[in-house]
This record gives sequence, C-alpha cells and structure tokens, in this order.
Amino acid sequence: MQVFEEPLKQDWEALLMRPNFDATELMPKVQSILDAVASEGDAALYRLSETFDHVQLKTIVIDPAMIEAAEALVAPALKAAIQSAKVNIEIFHEAQLKKEEKIETMPGVWCWRKSVGIEKVGIYIPGGTAPLFSTVLMLGIPAKLAGCKEVVLCTPPRKDGTVDPAILYAANLVGIQQIYTIGGAQAIGAMAYGTATVPKVYKIFGPGNQYVTAAKQLIQQQGVAIDMPAGPSEVCVYADETAVPAFVAADLLSQAEHGADSQVLLIASNKNIVEQVQFEIEQQLANLPRADFATKALGHSKAIVIGLREEAIQLINAYAPEHLILSVDNALVVAEKIINAGSVFIGNYSPESVGDYASGTNHTLPTNGYAKAYSGVSVDSFVKKITFQQLTEMGLKNIAQTVTQMASGEQLEAHAQAVTIRVKDIESKM
Repeated sequence: MQVFEEPLKQDWEALLMRPNFDATELMPKVQSILDAVASEGDAALYRLSETFDHVQLKTIVIDPAMIEAAEALVAPALKAAIQSAKVNIEIFHEAQLKKEEKIETMPGVWCWRKSVGIEKVGIYIPGGTAPLFSTVLMLGIPAKLAGCKEVVLCTPPRKDGTVDPAILYAANLVGIQQIYTIGGAQAIGAMAYGTATVPKVYKIFGPGNQYVTAAKQLIQQQGVAIDMPAGPSEVCVYADETAVPAFVAADLLSQAEHGADSQVLLIASNKNIVEQVQFEIEQQLANLPRADFATKALGHSKAIVIGLREEAIQLINAYAPEHLILSVDNALVVAEKIINAGSVFIGNYSPESVGDYASGTNHTLPTNGYAKAYSGVSVDSFVKKITFQQLTEMGLKNIAQTVTQMASGEQLEAHAQAVTIRVKDIESKM
C-alpha cells in the first residue's frame, strides 16, 4: 500500500481518485454482442456461450427438476447458513414495506402514493471465480417482497455447462424459478431485449465484470432501467489507537480478495497504526487462497494518515466509499457525521463480511463515489411509486384560483380552462 501522511486538502481529490478503466475499446465490442442478441436471439446466446465461456450448451434453461436436485448437492452446514442469512435479510427488508397515508393538502384536496412492484425484473449473478449465491438472496428477497410478478435470473455456466448448486439452492429458497445459464454481456442483452426463451424485463440488477457493467450502461441508454452505476468493489477503514490491527488487516484483505481491481483505503490517525496493519496484512496474506487477487488490489491501494478526526471524516465523505468500517473510539458518534457511504460498519466487532452475507442489510451498493448520490439496493429499488389525487367539488373550488393564475402566468390557457369549466359546472348546480 502507498502511504501518505497528512496530505493537503487541495491534494485530496487527486489522492482519492479511483483507477479509471478505459472503456473506449470495450464499448463497441459489447455493443456488437448486444446487437447480435437483439437480432439473432437464442442462436446468438448459444454461440456466444461457446466463444466466451468455452462450453457448448444443449439448453440455456435450468428446469425445475435441476433446481430441486441442487439441494442435495449443497453441504448441510452451508444450507443452514443460507437459510439463516435469508431470515435476517427478510426481517430487515420487510421493515421497509410501509403503507402510504392519504394527505389532505387543503380542504377537499386529497393526495397519496402507492408502491407498485416492477412487473418484470432481471437478476445477474456472477458465477466465475466466485459464484455469488449470496447476491441471489440480496436481490431475490426484496424483489419478492416488492411484489415483482416475474423474476428472471441469469448466471454463467461452469465448464461442464452446469450452474453452481448453491446458486440454484438460494434461488429456489427465495422462490425464483426462471433461471438461465447465460453469462456476460449476452445475458444482459437477453434480459433487455428478450428472446424466444428468455423473457424481456424492465429493470436489471446485479454485479459483474467489465463486459457486464458496460452492457448495463448501454442498455440503460436504450430505455431499460438498471440498479445503479457500478465499478470495482471497495472498502474504506478508518482506524485509530483503539483499533485492533489484525482486525483491520482482515477487513482490508476481505475486500482485496474480490479481484485485482478492488479498491482498498485505510485512513489512520497515526503512522504507527499503518505499520502495524501492514505487518498483519503480510502475515494473513500468506494463508489466503486468493492471495494473488489480494496482492494486486493492494498494489494500487492507499493508506492515509490524518491526525485530526474532523479532517478524517471530511476525507471519508469526499471519498464516498461503498463500504466504510469505523474502527475508532466513539464510533457511533463518528457514524452520525457520515453523509456519503453505501454501508457503514460501526466498531471493532462489525466486519464488512457480516453485511456481505447475513446481518440483514443489502450488499448491492454504490461504488466509484456514487454513494454521494445513490443508495444501495432495497425494496424501493424494485418498486415504482404512483401518486394519486382526488378532489371534491369544494376542493376544486378552493384550489381553482391558484391553478388558473399559475396556468395563465405560463400562457397555458387550456390548463386554466380545464379548471374553470368544472368550476362553472359546480356553480350552476348551486
């Protein structure tokens, strides 16, 4: 990790810049994949699976019998863990379902909202170096709670054409039956455009590699909604003298092992903490199966020494991390001052891993600084809000003058007429 001590504020912006991936050459390639799926449908999906996943598929559909059979292939301990995580995630997300109240804004004028589940949603689940069955829970549970009528899941095939059993088990557990063995940009295209086999959806969720990310950006421009802009996963740990260096090192490594492009940032109150954490990283790194990924990620990661707490908080908010771990004294007080972060983990015994899997919060979060404007996935991500209004005759008379004056002021006389014609009708009956 590169170490920076007390950097000047004017240097913060450059210091906190994420490594940018140049998508200039990638975008045309991804667009050609999307075009092939749009024009050729299923035929393109089979051909592209052979090209990119190196597997000749007989079918892209996972039938219900295969989904049921997957349960026997998952270790009992893992099944129990998935079930436990499901309960916590459901409890947290169920609390987000709140009935909207009718509001009388003035006598006789009633307004309210209704949440309606997006009818058709697509979920992309990576299945390459790390099959993310946890993401099935994180996306499938709020989709079902929101009332989405159709949930389509795409995940890349393994070399033998099958899908990781844990992904199928998690999908079945949350009630997802439409599962297709399609990966990469072609999966995003299939859900965006629809094929003879894969249904077209209205919004697409889920993480993925650079091809998947580019495909989501492109189909968004074509009218298909996506969950949020995405970049490499990231963590920021803020540590002071009360932090446990071994814990901090483990947190940094848990993020770094995601992939070589993962972002790791340590903000420490003094240099001694940085040195202790670096020592612990070296000790723990030697025993990690994904040490190569972690080492590459750490190579472009940074440790920043900031002595003043208020300045450290300003730096965190400027960075707007996807995950923020507060390993500091009075962490709850510090947490109240955080305004830009995807998810915050408070205290020495709140590792990022619990949010990734089982505490109940959602792990699909804004990256690349988008936490300044975006929230993580929730039940709200799977619904649209429709507003309603109903006026009595008295209500229309009460508001008529306001509307007609504003409409005339904007020189939209038909708008004013739509009110006055009704007011005249009301008055004629009096």
